[in-house]
Amino acid sequence: MAIRWTDDLITGEKTIDDQHRLLFEAVGDLMDAMWEGKGSQEVGNLLKLLSGYVEKHFLDEEVFMRTRHYPDYEPHKRVHDAFSEEIADFRKRFASGEMNSDLVVEVLDKSCDWLRNHISKVDQDMVRHLKGK
Repeated sequence: MAIRWTDDLITGEKTIDDQHRLLFEAVGDLMDAMWEGKGSQEVGNLLKLLSGYVEKHFLDEEVFMRTRHYPDYEPHKRVHDAFSEEIADFRKRFASGEMNSDLVVEVLDKSCDWLRNHISKVDQDMVRHLKGK
């Protein structure tokens, strides 16, 4: 697995951190399946799993922000919505038979980049702000 959870991504909020770790595992499993040439059914199942993790995590994180009156809730939610739409698009393209190396690279690049950058910047800023209150 080429994407790894590192301690610099810890927010200090157990539920959020546990879900982030699961997201890393799901992307790592997807990466492994794709690079190992596993069957398209397994890749499809992993995309579905990733989609479910993202949906649950975003909902939990958005409740966390709303209940604490986070002032940047709306822009943060828009970022979540955009990534959710991208995952849904990947799943749709996969379901339509577009399982080729370009799609594989696109899914992996987007997922890995999003996880690292969103968690290390946007989520860290959110938790720092909310803990500072």
